[in-house]
Amino acid sequence: MFTEIDGKKQLLDEKRPLPIHTLRSIREHLIVNWTYHSNAIEGNTLTLSETKVALEGITIGGKTIKEHLEVINHKEAILYVEEIVGRQEPLSEWQIKNIHRLILKSIDDEHAGVYRKENVIISGATHIPPDFVQVQDQMEQLINVYGEWQTSKHALERSALLHVEFVKIHPFIDGNGRTARLLLNFELMKNGYPPIVIEKEDRAEYYAALDLAHTTGDNEPFLSLVARTLGRTFDLYLKLV
Repeated sequence: MFTEIDGKKQLLDEKRPLPIHTLRSIREHLIVNWTYHSNAIEGNTLTLSETKVALEGITIGGKTIKEHLEVINHKEAILYVEEIVGRQEPLSEWQIKNIHRLILKSIDDEHAGVYRKENVIISGATHIPPDFVQVQDQMEQLINVYGEWQTSKHALERSALLHVEFVKIHPFIDGNGRTARLLLNFELMKNGYPPIVIEKEDRAEYYAALDLAHTTGDNEPFLSLVARTLGRTFDLYLKLV
């Protein structure tokens, strides 16, 4: 799995610097698709084309203000992740809270960037997140073990595990899934891999793989989903350049 992914990465790296207009169109395509699919997984009803229009500042009739804000906020969160990758800033709890704060900005300001102070369950999942009093300690442990992964695990595995372990803690009242997918791509991007879009059509497989990882410790199905999606992303880039 890692050999195939790294082979595609090498092919793409050999073509750098990529054509500027191609890069621009890929980035525009990514922002729209990433925003659409990540929000759609969480229940946002805007279509792909409506998401594009909303990102251009146009209001869609019959859709809620919350759904529009979810689109605008998600783009801002992507731009923020790009910034911290560009500055080569290390991942910290502060950065995670900043990402989450952008996700819930003007939607739920009381809980934006704030660890939950009550217990929650994940709809449709077997796994029950830890008691809220454990969240702070478990997030600190996650950052510590994430640091250890830097020398012991492949970037693809680190990205998947960061997502898995973050969602397992479920540190926020809302917005955990979108934040987790941003963190996954943060880890990919800082290691020179393109960001991926887990599509709405893969939602059932995505949730099942996460629940399996959380209840049994078997991360392989989720890792395979991420690897497959990353492989498709590399194929798109290589086709365009």
